[in-house]
Amino acid sequence: MNAIEIKGKYLNATTLKILAVVLMVFDHVHQMWVYDGVPMWFTWLGRPVFPIFLFVMAESFHYTRNRKKLMLRLLFASWFMIIVNFTLGLLLPNHNVVLMNNAFSTFFIATLYMLFWDLFLDGHRQKNRKKMIGAILLCFVPILTVFPILYMTTIESPPLWLIRALFLIPNIVLVEGGFAIVILGILFYVFRRWRWAQILVLLALSVLQYIISPSSPQWMMVFAIIPIFLYNGEKGQGMKNFFYIFYPAHIYLLYVIATLMQ
Repeated sequence: MNAIEIKGKYLNATTLKILAVVLMVFDHVHQMWVYDGVPMWFTWLGRPVFPIFLFVMAESFHYTRNRKKLMLRLLFASWFMIIVNFTLGLLLPNHNVVLMNNAFSTFFIATLYMLFWDLFLDGHRQKNRKKMIGAILLCFVPILTVFPILYMTTIESPPLWLIRALFLIPNIVLVEGGFAIVILGILFYVFRRWRWAQILVLLALSVLQYIISPSSPQWMMVFAIIPIFLYNGEKGQGMKNFFYIFYPAHIYLLYVIATLMQ
């Protein structure tokens, strides 16, 4: 099946990811060279990236045959980027760029809550209150795991390696994009059978973002509505390994080039 069908009006999951990757590169070029005059519109183009990837993640989590494997892959990829970000920052410091990129952590936490939602629904269908309450209580775990990190910040001169090690514990607060982006991913999953509801959720979050911080371009994630609306429900070629490799590879390549040019 072609990636774009019916005279270019419908996009499949692979096409959405390719579009997000292209926009993501513009965004990260701006991140690495913002102090060298890269125009602001580069980062404007990157604002729809997170919503597009989270939308596709919600679809993937629903259709995957092995959720455990998907979640472990995201968790290991997240740990990899935490370790490399820290190591590369030490070996090749750049005073203009702090390597904090790790979308895998955001996707992992989002899938955790997708799993909790399904557990809650299973309990509701089975009229099992214990299962429902258990699913609700599990929602607090990715929130509580941030407290050891916050506690370390109150200690005078805590070991940097220990703080970095604590970052390996997934939490909803310190993920890239923040907890609001995680909530967006969860709601994409909750309303996955109602496209109009997904679009309204993204629209509402974008408006809220503009109200809270009108000077920030983050509200421009609203433009992800267009490709999401054009999604045809098909998987496409997948290209799973490409996206897992390209995301960290292009960030580290751009960082090394920007640092050597500094």
